[in-house]
Amino acid sequence: MTLALLGLAIALLLVLRVPVAFAFLGPALVYLAIEGQSTGFALRQVTNAAASFPLLAVPLFVFLGALANHAGIADRLFRFALALLARLRGNLGYVAVGVSVGFSWMSGSAVADAAALGKVQIPAMLRAGYSRRFATGLSGSSSLIAPIMPPSIPAVIFAGLAAVSTGALFAASVIPALLMAAGLCVVVWVLVRRNPKVTRGEFDRAELVASLKGVVLPLISPIIILGGILGGIFTPTEAAAVGVVYIIIVGIVQRSLSWRGFFEAVKEAVLTTAGIMLIVASASLLGYILAIERLPQLLAEFFLGITDNPTVFLLLIAILMLILGTVIDATAILVLVVPILLPLVRDYGIDPIAAGVLMIVSLMVGLLTPPVGTVLFVTASVSKTRVGEVFRGSLPFLVPSLVIMLLLILVPDWVMWLPGVLGL
Repeated sequence: MTLALLGLAIALLLVLRVPVAFAFLGPALVYLAIEGQSTGFALRQVTNAAASFPLLAVPLFVFLGALANHAGIADRLFRFALALLARLRGNLGYVAVGVSVGFSWMSGSAVADAAALGKVQIPAMLRAGYSRRFATGLSGSSSLIAPIMPPSIPAVIFAGLAAVSTGALFAASVIPALLMAAGLCVVVWVLVRRNPKVTRGEFDRAELVASLKGVVLPLISPIIILGGILGGIFTPTEAAAVGVVYIIIVGIVQRSLSWRGFFEAVKEAVLTTAGIMLIVASASLLGYILAIERLPQLLAEFFLGITDNPTVFLLLIAILMLILGTVIDATAILVLVVPILLPLVRDYGIDPIAAGVLMIVSLMVGLLTPPVGTVLFVTASVSKTRVGEVFRGSLPFLVPSLVIMLLLILVPDWVMWLPGVLGL
């Protein structure tokens, strides 16, 4: 009965649009007070959740993405990709996907990708004759590559919670992210064929060479970060710190990072990190309460009562992540769900890393789904478009994500190929 009342209180606060962290924290504190737990105990629980060494990589990767944005790297990537694909019909659609892949190697955040690239891509596509739905839908959907492609902030959080190798999870996420990019390009090709207004551009060798010079140094960054992590040279936290220093040096050398831009990046990183850590702490306290109420055991009995088939179990996980992702922040869901589901994942004989990739991909769809849909609102804001129109525009571009989810459900072990090759 207590568990039901707790869930009802949280649901009511979420419906009233109370921020997720406080919607979790308020009912949790009331529960502890009723149970006679001291405020000091709650404070220790919250502090211990945030004081995690693996989570130290989160603010550094957030800072890295903010620095890359304020150093104009997104603009440089867009200019280079456009010059490279100038002769291709529908080139701006493919450019949007390619730039998202390139920028994702530095940002790890869908929101940062949508905000930084949407300001450049959407106006350019509108001027070139693409429909507003196409432009906003593609820009928002392509930003979902960032939290899947390493360095992924959700992957860092999952690895810390599940006590698995962050490097192995990063490696396992590479192929799904590239497949998503390829799937988006297929959708672009199909939709562009139906739009006679979209034309080819003119190839300019001088522009290609000039734009290439602007991206050579920034594109070394993912080689340093991912190469260092996958090669066992750096921990993810160390790699993020090295990446931050490198991007600052690149910004100084290219004279693209001003003091104002630097301090704006610091401000963005602090605010974003504070929000993430507050969610982690409050969700951790709520998770402790759920453990007291034996929710993991109840869920285990529920799932095992339904099926003993690992494929059906993964399907249920994907559906659960899709539903939760539409109403709750992905970070909060991971902190709450991973400790509960991980023992079950192992009981079903599923590799935790494969399950982690499935959870992350499933949750990312929620970023473009009402009513929470953070990327949905960011894309609508930067493009001055109604949220409903952005959502309708994104629907065709969500198909690749759903296909990848299906592959992860039916054959989960294929994502373990690259970690195996790298010996992770």
